[in-house]
Amino acid sequence: MFALALRSPEPARAPGSTLNAAFAAGAVIPVGNTPQGITLSPDAARLYVANRGSNTVSVIDTATNTVIDTLATGAGPADVAINPDGTRGYVTVFDDGLVSVFDLASDTLVTDIPVGAGATMAAVTPDGTRVYVTRQTTDTVSVIDTATNTVTGTITVGAGATGVAITPNGTRAYVASFSGSVSAIDTATNTVTDTIIAGDVPILLTVSADGARVYVTNAGSASVSVIDTATNTVTDTIGVSAQPRFPALSPDGAHLYVGNADPDTVSVIDTATRTVVENISAGDGPTGIAVFPDGTRAYVGNANAGTVGVLRTTVIPDQGPTSGGTTVTLTGHHLANASAVRFGTAKAVITANTATSVTCTAPAGSGAVPVTVTTPGGTGTLGSFYYTPVPALTGISPDTGPVSGSDQEIVLTGRNLAGAIDVYFGTTRAVIQRVSDTQVTVRAARAPAPGGVAVTVLTSGGSADGLTYTYVDQSTVTGVSPSMGPTSGGTQVTITGTGLSQTERVTFHGNPAPFAVISDTTVTATSPPSATEGTFDVTVTTPGGTPAGAFTYVSGPGI
Repeated sequence: MFALALRSPEPARAPGSTLNAAFAAGAVIPVGNTPQGITLSPDAARLYVANRGSNTVSVIDTATNTVIDTLATGAGPADVAINPDGTRGYVTVFDDGLVSVFDLASDTLVTDIPVGAGATMAAVTPDGTRVYVTRQTTDTVSVIDTATNTVTGTITVGAGATGVAITPNGTRAYVASFSGSVSAIDTATNTVTDTIIAGDVPILLTVSADGARVYVTNAGSASVSVIDTATNTVTDTIGVSAQPRFPALSPDGAHLYVGNADPDTVSVIDTATRTVVENISAGDGPTGIAVFPDGTRAYVGNANAGTVGVLRTTVIPDQGPTSGGTTVTLTGHHLANASAVRFGTAKAVITANTATSVTCTAPAGSGAVPVTVTTPGGTGTLGSFYYTPVPALTGISPDTGPVSGSDQEIVLTGRNLAGAIDVYFGTTRAVIQRVSDTQVTVRAARAPAPGGVAVTVLTSGGSADGLTYTYVDQSTVTGVSPSMGPTSGGTQVTITGTGLSQTERVTFHGNPAPFAVISDTTVTATSPPSATEGTFDVTVTTPGGTPAGAFTYVSGPGI
C-alpha cells in the first residue's frame, strides 16, 4: 500500500557554488516526527503541521517562524484542513480512523469524528459547511457536516483514495486515488460525474485559483498531470523527479511547487510553459508545501528530518546560465514603476511590472550576485541569482538496458550537474533519483525501439551530452536442458532463449553458477549444490532483463 510517509538535507550553497541556496536565507524549524500535510491559516499568521510519526500537530507563528504550540492527536495525523474563517481545524488521524476537530483560537480539541481507518487528507468547502475526507485504505470519501460534526455521506471513488481538493466555487471535489484515477465529484449531489485516468499512482492534487485546472502528482511515473476542469481531461503531463508529493501554486498561479521525496528537491514549474525551470535542493524527504499569500516564501515539510524549511521565492528561478537570457520573476512589495533591475552591476531587461512582481531577463554574468530593484521609492535587494556553469558528462554505468525500461539505477558522472532539471535517453525522459555536482542517478523508462540513443542532462547552466545508452530487446529463457539433476550439483545444463549474448550472471535458486555464453540464444552452466530437493528458478541476468527457467534438484539413492 502507498503511504504518504517518506527521505539528507543538502548543504546551503555558498556564494559561487553550484548548490541551490533558496533555503539558505530561510529558517529551518524543528517540528515532530514525519511531518506530512502542512496548512496555513486563512490570515497566514499560523502554520499547522501534521506530524504523523509523533501524533502531534505543530503550530508555527509565521511572523517569527517558531513553534508556539503542540497539539496532541490520535495515532497517525496526516493532514490539517482549516475552515474559511480560521476558527476550526480538521485533523485526519490515519491509524485511529478519526477526524479530530480543534478550536484554533484556544488550540483545544472540540471532538473526534469517527470516519474509519485510513483517514488521509481533508478539504473544507468554501462555505465551511462540509469536509471531504479521503480514506487511503479504502475506495471511499467521507462527507462531514460541520454543523453537527457527523458523517452524512460516503462516496465511492477509486481504490487508494488519497488527495482531495475542492474548486473555489465549491461545486466540485477532485480526489486522487493511487490505483490510477482522479474522480470528479459533484458536491451538490455527492456523486462521481467523471473518472479521469491520470499517470501512474496519482496521489495528491491542487486546484488553480480560477478553478480551470487541477494539478495532480503521480508518484509512480514521477510526473504532474494537468486536468482541464471544463472537460475533465488530462491536457498535459509534466515530468518531475522521483516520488513527487504535495503540489502548491504561487498566489498568482505562475509557478507550481512540487516536493520530490527521493532526490530531496522541490521542482518549480512554469505553469504557462508547463516546464520545470528549476530544481531546488531541500531537506530530507520534502513532502508538504504551503505558499505564503504574498508569494515571497513557501514552507516545505521534510518528512525524514522532522523539520519545516522556509523556501525563499522572491527570485524564481534563482539560477541560470552565464550567458544570461533566463526569464526571472521577482516577487515582493512596492515594486510598481520599477526603473531598473540589476544582477550584480549588470542591468536586466524588464518585461512586466506590477506592485508585487517584476518579470525580467537576466543579463550575462558569473558567480553569485545580488538582485536589486529600483523604484521611485528607492533601491532594494530581493535576493540572489547564481550563474551556473555549463554541465559536462564523463561516464555512464551501466550503459545498456532493456527496451521495456528497468528499475535498475543508472549513474551518470560528470561535473556541474547539481540542480539537474531533466535527463533524456534519446527522446525518453529518465526519472531522476539523486543528484550531486558530480553524479546524477536515474532510472530509464521504456523506449520506442532497441538501439543506441544519446544521453542528455539539462541543468540551469545548459545541457550536456556525448554519452550513449543502448536499449536491447527483452531477454527470454525458453528452455533448461536437462531440467533435473542431483542436489550434489555438477549437472551440465544448456539454457536456451533470446538476448543471452551479454549474460552477466546465472543462478540456480539464487546460488551463482559457472556459465559460458555460446551465442545469443544459448548459455551453458553447471548446477551448484543445493541443500534441499525441489524445483527452483534458473535466472539469467542480462542487460535485457533477468528471465528465468526451472531446474529440479533430486536426492541420490541411499539405504
